[in-house]
Amino acid sequence: MSASVEVYVTNYCPYCVRAKRLLDKKGVTYSTIDVTDDLDKRKWLAQVTGQHTVPQIFINGVSVGGSDELHQLERDGALTALLAASPAPHPEPRPTAR
Repeated sequence: MSASVEVYVTNYCPYCVRAKRLLDKKGVTYSTIDVTDDLDKRKWLAQVTGQHTVPQIFINGVSVGGSDELHQLERDGALTALLAASPAPHPEPRPTAR
């Protein structure tokens, strides 16, 4: 699997654990970005995704939603193809780490 995967989480989120468990089961390498105490990143997530919940999962710079959406992609048989795609040459800018 060659996709770039980012999972935005908080430290008190069972849905985050559930999403990461699925990615682990599929052998996916992903970046975990903890937004527990980062209001700027949470605001950015809300602007980009339209959601105020975590996890928020991006595959190759595209928001695929949260844990429920990730599991639905898996049930629909679409997740493997998304994860096999190579990242775009110029992914969407992300907020910088502090």
